[in-house]
Amino acid sequence: MARIEINHVTKQFGSLTALDSVALKLEKGQIVGLLGPNGSGKTTLIKILNGLLQPTAGNVTINGMEPGVGTKRVVAYLPDRNALPDYMTSSQLMDIYQDFFEDFDRQKAEAMVDDLGIDRSQTMKKMSKGTKEKLQLCLVMARQAEVYLLDEPIGGVDPATRDYILRTIISNYNEDAVVIISTHLIADVESVLDDVVFIKEGRVVLHKAADEIREEKGESVDKLFREVFKC
Repeated sequence: MARIEINHVTKQFGSLTALDSVALKLEKGQIVGLLGPNGSGKTTLIKILNGLLQPTAGNVTINGMEPGVGTKRVVAYLPDRNALPDYMTSSQLMDIYQDFFEDFDRQKAEAMVDDLGIDRSQTMKKMSKGTKEKLQLCLVMARQAEVYLLDEPIGGVDPATRDYILRTIISNYNEDAVVIISTHLIADVESVLDDVVFIKEGRVVLHKAADEIREEKGESVDKLFREVFKC
């Protein structure tokens, strides 16, 4: 059984079709790039996988379960914008994660927070946008989850921090898990990807192993992306 199965999922918002019969099977032990320009349907698909949106047609399963209480125990989700209370400190947020998620590794979270120079006593309100994003990622990657849904994890941070974040993802995720990284910054994430999904105007236009793309096309994933999505 695939870790994630997406069965002809369509999502409409009124007359707008955000996803159009998307079908994918994603196996465990992979880092998958969900790649496409802004507005292509990446965030909509991730929200459906996380149970925040319901598909108009089709369905998804994670470990054979539809998104719900059962999947919350095994899915770690990083939204594309800050979703944490501004009045809380890093330490308080780690307390909450520790209480809420059985798979949360407090020691690992503290090590990542300290590595990034985040003040454990500072409230979210006083943190920069980049620091907030780093903290959210630390909390998510400190879980030993079976699925990680990372929506634009490197979108708002500087290049040096991007390298640290990608190293953090590689070295901290459960090797039996599937990691989905949604981004349009292809060059920055290409080196960590096992599998690549190109999504354009709500449709999957390519799903292949990153190494196969390089061997068959003789070019990088980033170069192919630019060709497929050129204006």
